[in-house]
Amino acid sequence: MNRIDRLYALAEELRAAGPRGRTARQLAARFEVSVRTIERDLSALGQAGVPLATKQGRTGGYSVDRSMSLPPLNFTAREAMAVAVALSGSDHVLFARDSRTALQKIVAAMPKQALDEARAAAAKVRLLVRPTPDPDGDVAEQIWRAVRDNQVLRIFYTNGDGVETVREVEPQHWVVGPKGSYLTAWCHLRQEDRVFRMDRITKAERTPILPHRPQATGDLHVDGFETKLPAAALHPEDLFPTPT
Repeated sequence: MNRIDRLYALAEELRAAGPRGRTARQLAARFEVSVRTIERDLSALGQAGVPLATKQGRTGGYSVDRSMSLPPLNFTAREAMAVAVALSGSDHVLFARDSRTALQKIVAAMPKQALDEARAAAAKVRLLVRPTPDPDGDVAEQIWRAVRDNQVLRIFYTNGDGVETVREVEPQHWVVGPKGSYLTAWCHLRQEDRVFRMDRITKAERTPILPHRPQATGDLHVDGFETKLPAAALHPEDLFPTPT
């Protein structure tokens, strides 16, 4: 997380915490940085006009006026349950932390009665999930950034026979499937599109090489599977066509 993203997330974390606030140590643990870094970030937020308040004592900490940002959304109990079920279905290393914080924000925004109803309903649901091998967290983050930013990667890849190769690839898609995660990419070594199992990539490094293959734009087709496009969920207006 870069500093600008962390500053915004820090303000939202304090807003969601309400009057209880958070200590600098709690915030440092939450964002995986030092207490000193958090204190510098809080100072920057204060200088930027964020209405921070401090409370002294053993239970003291930092808090922020909830009205300084967007008001909480009013999720219904069924909506909150649906989100909880959806997020619980994927514990992928790349999304685990963000899924958890997204759910925390929803819970913090809900009235107690609706939250109690959502928790009671969710207690009636069970999910059957098949454990899948996850890539190393640092490797996963490097790969995701390369996919997002269209950068050439150098990967150390071990195939099914235990043979390791080092190759440069141009990432196209991060594919999440029922048996694990995969990277689709143009492989400079093989000079063709290839699919790599994420848990077999032991190391990933970004390179200064410029990609020369056009980015894949077509949908991914795999026999026996239906491809879901999460991006569609971020365009709800497409579900309601404009009347002609």
